[in-house]
Amino acid sequence: MRMQLEFRKPTALDGAAISDLVKACKPLDENSMYCNLIQCDHFADTCILAESDGQVLGWISGHVPPSQQDTLFVWQVAVHPDARGMGLGGRMLAELIERDELDDVTQIQTTITSDNDASWGLFRGFAKRIGAEISDTPHFTRDGHFDGRHATENMVTIAFREALRKAA
Repeated sequence: MRMQLEFRKPTALDGAAISDLVKACKPLDENSMYCNLIQCDHFADTCILAESDGQVLGWISGHVPPSQQDTLFVWQVAVHPDARGMGLGGRMLAELIERDELDDVTQIQTTITSDNDASWGLFRGFAKRIGAEISDTPHFTRDGHFDGRHATENMVTIAFREALRKAA
């Protein structure tokens, strides 16, 4: 049976539930609850929440960098263990890029470590579904940025607006 999902912009009242969701989605980095509140309050137009019967099952946090108004940077994607395998991450991305507030956005960027198979699968699958190009390059490096304490984060770019125009 397919869950009835609601996709919506978050509000500051969702901050605690989002923090709980992220904690349930190991190995995601847990941000402070205050960070989640700010994301919900200041960046609601570029974040999305998925819920069913009042339970938060999915979350994408993102923002448009001030120097790249054509880019949605996806910071974090969280899908509750009970909702995995349903394509929820891709559905949230699709809902998010259709927002009027993101009409000027032509690409999605995110960073992914080489060993994060779930994130690679999500973003590669999403790019393939919409017929978009995907590329990646090392961005925050283990030695140069993380002082050897974290794996290199690869900047992944999906140029989607042209692909969506061609599909229409």
